[in-house]
Amino acid sequence: MTDVPPNHLSINPKSPHYDEAALTKGVGIRFNGKERTDVLEYSVPEGWILVAAGTSRDRYGNPMTVKLKGTVEPFFQS
Repeated sequence: MTDVPPNHLSINPKSPHYDEAALTKGVGIRFNGKERTDVLEYSVPEGWILVAAGTSRDRYGNPMTVKLKGTVEPFFQS
């Protein structure tokens, strides 16, 4: 494991971007200069994060999401 978080990471185990080792180490996200704790997935090169849209769920029980675009800075929490 390197000291740099992955460029694309998801907390959903069904996603191809899921990385249990990185999540265990603890990845934090700074989005547009503010630290966010509600991020479900992010992509640094494309500049977006996915966050849950309230408490609503889709028909499969997954949270409804909103894609926010901006500056994404992942970091490992200490």
